[in-house]
Amino acid sequence: MRSRDIVVFLGPSLDRAGAEEILKADYRPPAKRGDVFRAAKEGARIVGLIDGVFFQDSAVAHKEVLSVLEMGVAVVGASSMGALRAAELHPFGMEGVGEIFRLYREGVLISDDEVALIFDPVNFNPLSEPLVNIRDNIRVAMEKGYIDSAAGEKILAAASSLYFPQRTYDRILEDAEGLDESQREGFRRFLLEEKGDLKRDDAILALKRIKEIAG
Repeated sequence: MRSRDIVVFLGPSLDRAGAEEILKADYRPPAKRGDVFRAAKEGARIVGLIDGVFFQDSAVAHKEVLSVLEMGVAVVGASSMGALRAAELHPFGMEGVGEIFRLYREGVLISDDEVALIFDPVNFNPLSEPLVNIRDNIRVAMEKGYIDSAAGEKILAAASSLYFPQRTYDRILEDAEGLDESQREGFRRFLLEEKGDLKRDDAILALKRIKEIAG
């Protein structure tokens, strides 16, 4: 399959250079309403929906994805907007990949706010941290003994209370009420040494899955 037969909507979840090392495709910016349908009309055989707009413009519509599936185009979703739409539309043929998709599909996550973030409109670099990544890093930090469960609850409460563009780790740790200084430093040490990126991990899995489908 030619690279132009595969269209992937990608932004802050994974850098373009890293993506191209995994899969040769027609990479386009985060999808807004109409973009997925347009890609199919232009001849895409596989559409990868990873990143999409949430509040900056109209989001990718469910009906749009369903129309594309009816055209015989494979649609794979993961990581961000793609995970959301795949969780909602997997009974109709959209394929979901990764942990974030699983969490939405099983109802562990519900809100769009979990994956929302702001990013540089030119290079798509993230300028805030998505709540789903924060949750996962808190979980791992507790499992590895950097912080205790009480500290994890306080950090998560501070993160959840912030509007998504304001979610940075510095701001979260500053706002975390009643957090012991040793626990604050423990989480900072975890971020320096072992911070993960669940959205990036899922985006990589999606690209590998698309490569499998493309053969």
